[in-house]
Amino acid sequence: MKPVLVFDWNGTLLDDANAVLQTTNTILEHFGRPTIDLDTFRDHSDVPLSILFRNIGMSEEEIAAVDHDGSAIFHDTYEPLADKAELRIGARTMLELVRQKAASSIIVSNHIVAPLVAQLQRLGIDHCFDGVLAFESRATQYKTMSKGERLRRYMEQNDINPESTFIIGDMPVETNIARSLGLRSISITGGFVSESRLRAAKPDHIIHNYHELLPIVQTHGFFLNG
Repeated sequence: MKPVLVFDWNGTLLDDANAVLQTTNTILEHFGRPTIDLDTFRDHSDVPLSILFRNIGMSEEEIAAVDHDGSAIFHDTYEPLADKAELRIGARTMLELVRQKAASSIIVSNHIVAPLVAQLQRLGIDHCFDGVLAFESRATQYKTMSKGERLRRYMEQNDINPESTFIIGDMPVETNIARSLGLRSISITGGFVSESRLRAAKPDHIIHNYHELLPIVQTHGFFLNG
């Protein structure tokens, strides 16, 4: 049996925490509010991003203004910064190994399909994924099916065995999805959430970079000759 590796995208495969921090600070400055540092961002980051904005003291009126017009103020600031972001350490090597072993990699994300696929192509890893599960547009972001439900349906449609499926993410939401669907959860530090918050969610494993992922997969009986 081949394993299935399900990856979150932002902060997990793409090293874009600083891009989102810069975007957040641009929004704060727009409303005349003080900016935050990376530690504060990681202490308060959540999805949807309106929760983050609320956690750092923005008013409901300001949050509504940011959400207006498909959160254009966020995406128009973020996407040029994301174009400069690289993959997390060891991610490319791990993705190529999964492909070489004829196993399956999937992305499940709260981002939007088109810019996500554009980033995969920019980074030369679009051939590594069997599926990209994300929101269809800015207008539907966080308003339609959750990433957990999207993944559940994909697994059902493709007859994917939960016992051979790993989900890797940088936020507690991926651990919660794993618990709900019966997957193995792996949290990676250095993304959008502090290590203490990741540990509090009690994932099955915690890694700091992708060089640490292969030994974990091997302990579950996969890629033993990798």
